[in-house]
Amino acid sequence: MKQKSRTPEFSRPLQTDRVPKLGSTEKLVAEPEECRALAKRMNIPAIHSLKAEIRATPWRGGGLKLEGHLTADIEQVSVISLESFRETVSVPVSRYFLPPGAVVENDNEDGADPIENGWIDLGEVTAETLALDLDPYPRKPGEAFDEHIEDEPAPVERQSPFAVLAKRKPD
Repeated sequence: MKQKSRTPEFSRPLQTDRVPKLGSTEKLVAEPEECRALAKRMNIPAIHSLKAEIRATPWRGGGLKLEGHLTADIEQVSVISLESFRETVSVPVSRYFLPPGAVVENDNEDGADPIENGWIDLGEVTAETLALDLDPYPRKPGEAFDEHIEDEPAPVERQSPFAVLAKRKPD
């Protein structure tokens, strides 16, 4: 069953046939409302800023290679203290795209995504890269689980099953 396509919260389309032979560098900055929508999608309290610099170069006859990095100022909730904390993350971006006819479903050894209608959405690539890099169990810097050693229960004296028989023994 095919899912309904949704409008990305942070969309920066790039027309693939307009990328020069030597490539181009694209700089992306998310607007405050885009950051709020992305934070909601990623289920984190806030994304205060999101920036990316991505180099697009032609790759494999009609495809594109994207390389660069993103920087985000995000707020997360610690799984230990349940307190919010801010951190800056810097994540490398590396993705490959091929024209639809060149990408074969379930047989994609290069890990390339299809180019859809001659466009690649650099904003969505950035958002996906950030989402995949988020720690599923975030902790404030310096926090750690305390080692908790359960008190061992006092040893229970066990009687031998033959102790009952020993009591019945004739004198």
